[in-house]
Amino acid sequence: MANKMKIKAAKAMKRRRRVRGRVKGTSEIPRMTVAKSLKNVFIQIVDDTNHATLVGLSTNSKAMAGKFDDKDTKTDQAKKLGLAVAEIALEKGIKKVVFDRNEFRYHGRIKAVAEGARKQGLKI
Repeated sequence: MANKMKIKAAKAMKRRRRVRGRVKGTSEIPRMTVAKSLKNVFIQIVDDTNHATLVGLSTNSKAMAGKFDDKDTKTDQAKKLGLAVAEIALEKGIKKVVFDRNEFRYHGRIKAVAEGARKQGLKI
């Protein structure tokens, strides 16, 4: 069982490195990275040239408290989070980002985050 988990983690790391090899954030076009756990989604907008996080938000952060309904699914929460991150980014003057999905496939909650950000006006 432990060997199976090591193999799974190694494959995830390989996928993450492959995506990060193609995606770089600059000062003009930063990188929007998305991570998820079983309960929460985490988003950061990162400037890789200055090694700085410009915007960071998650479904369990204080800024998002009270913005979710009881009947919202995790995908609905991810879409609302994408809307909120895009709103903050646009306030800070960030209009275009590069999307970093980490080792996750582009569907479900990851896709909902991107769709929410696009709906708010952020170019991906």
